[in-house]
Amino acid sequence: MAFALPRSLSPSKLSAFKDCPLAFRFSAIDRLPEAPAPHMVKGTLVHSALERLFWDHPRGERTAEAARHALDVAWQALQEDPDLACLELTDIERESFVADAASLVDGYLRLEDPDAVDAVGVELTLEADVAGLRLRGIIDRLDVTAEGELEVVDYKTGRVPSINQEQQRLGGVQFYALLCEQVLGRRPSRVRLMYLREPLVIEAVPSEQAVRGTRQRTSAVWSAIERACENEDFRPRPSALCNWCSFQSLCPIYGGDPAQASEFTGASLDAPIAQAG
Repeated sequence: MAFALPRSLSPSKLSAFKDCPLAFRFSAIDRLPEAPAPHMVKGTLVHSALERLFWDHPRGERTAEAARHALDVAWQALQEDPDLACLELTDIERESFVADAASLVDGYLRLEDPDAVDAVGVELTLEADVAGLRLRGIIDRLDVTAEGELEVVDYKTGRVPSINQEQQRLGGVQFYALLCEQVLGRRPSRVRLMYLREPLVIEAVPSEQAVRGTRQRTSAVWSAIERACENEDFRPRPSALCNWCSFQSLCPIYGGDPAQASEFTGASLDAPIAQAG
């Protein structure tokens, strides 16, 4: 019996399939729970703080103090998030967690003056049908320049990637440019990756050729997903990412059986994560 196709594709799902088809299957098709990672929960906190900075404070009030207050409010709201509880942080670890998040917010403030930004969308969800495929993405921030052009901004709380990885990251933001073109009828004049830890900004201009290439690559990945679902053939692709994979207990590389995935639906995958050889 063939696997059901996922309902939509996002930049993260595209990357997940290319990184490891089997892990993609467990996450996007079997919809198995994944163990929360500290860096992901911290990313959620920082994104929420920056979202609040723009929504709760009009231009003229987006000061460093306002940013710190937005982080405090976001941290209090995060206390209700089960992912934070799963981390089981000690008091000392919680202090370090928040302090590092604060340094990332400060990193953002070193990159630009938020009072100079005209944001027309924050955490903006866009969906579009492209050649029969449902595409979905959440844009961290969509700005309008003084010239009336659109700019896509994507916050990054991890390290600046290598040159090869940089092109992959920009490919994800080009996906957002494609969505803007489909939904809003306008292609952004610029896409920006803001690395808050360094801090550093990497920019690209989404040309017609680049957007067309993104559409073609997305279609090619979707075709590969369709074949994998039809043939029930999702193979593991061992890499350094295995060290952080939540699905090792089901992976044949580690002696697991993918056929047992149904047993974990709605349950926790709490097997220890081994180191990749």
